[in-house]
Amino acid sequence: MPYATQHADLATAELDSVLRGGPFHVALRAAIAARGLPLQRVQHHLSRHGVKVGVTSLSYWQQGARRPQRPESLRAVRALEEILRLPEESLIRLLAETGERTADHRSAGRSYRSLVEASGVLQRLLAEFGTPRDGGLHTLGHHERVRIGARRELAEREAHHIVRAHRDGVDRYVAVHHGDPGSVPERMAVHALENCRTGRIRRHHDTGVLAAELLFDTRLRAGDTFLFRYAVEDGTAGNSREYVRGAHSPGGQYVLQVCFDPGVLPSRCHRFTQHSAAAPRGGHQELALSGRHRSVHLVEPRVRSGYVGIAWDWE
Repeated sequence: MPYATQHADLATAELDSVLRGGPFHVALRAAIAARGLPLQRVQHHLSRHGVKVGVTSLSYWQQGARRPQRPESLRAVRALEEILRLPEESLIRLLAETGERTADHRSAGRSYRSLVEASGVLQRLLAEFGTPRDGGLHTLGHHERVRIGARRELAEREAHHIVRAHRDGVDRYVAVHHGDPGSVPERMAVHALENCRTGRIRRHHDTGVLAAELLFDTRLRAGDTFLFRYAVEDGTAGNSREYVRGAHSPGGQYVLQVCFDPGVLPSRCHRFTQHSAAAPRGGHQELALSGRHRSVHLVEPRVRSGYVGIAWDWE
């Protein structure tokens, strides 16, 4: 057997093996080697897919020095599967599994894998609506009230938005709800409460993601502000242990209030922040239950990219 052919067969065998067992960076390195592409060519192919990633970042990814974490980086990983002629979800799956193995300190309620999978699903659902991710709106204020029911479940989430249009003709907003593990989106209900009405609704059972179109009663011009309110009735999963809100771009004030049923109060609550789905959590702060409705809350005067949330422990 000629040496070149033998070498190619070995590279293909190695790739098949690491695609099954990982880890992610080894599989990526093997896939690039099997296709014989220099990193500059990989970067060029990514740019043709509309994804910008530096050669240095690609090098770090295949060395295991850094991990793709941001939404744009996850888009790049999905594009790499196509460019390198790999099975769909093969690299994303390894990335998620590696994240879970290195993130034992994080709550199982929102694992790295669940956030990665939800990110990809959400992109596909938003594409069905045919609207850009921000919908032409900038958030000036966002107040969420989460109600935890008598079975310790996430019973309902109510959201109050104040937005400003940054282009003409905006007449809708796509609301996203990510249920707890085991939730059933098919049994969730969306209620338009103020200055909007429900339009199309899309659901993804495996990730618990629901996306709902909220239609305004007017078309906004660039610079116009608008206020609307809606709720998602859930109650389809088991014990809820945290609520997390992710932001992909800076925004205005964010307020999260979690209200508990008086008959099943948590033993401890704390707030946290997270730069990305794969990053360690920080900014921990104990929160004391207060008020007639036994609630805790956090206030972010100005939202930054990343995640913020409240977690709680049951007895």
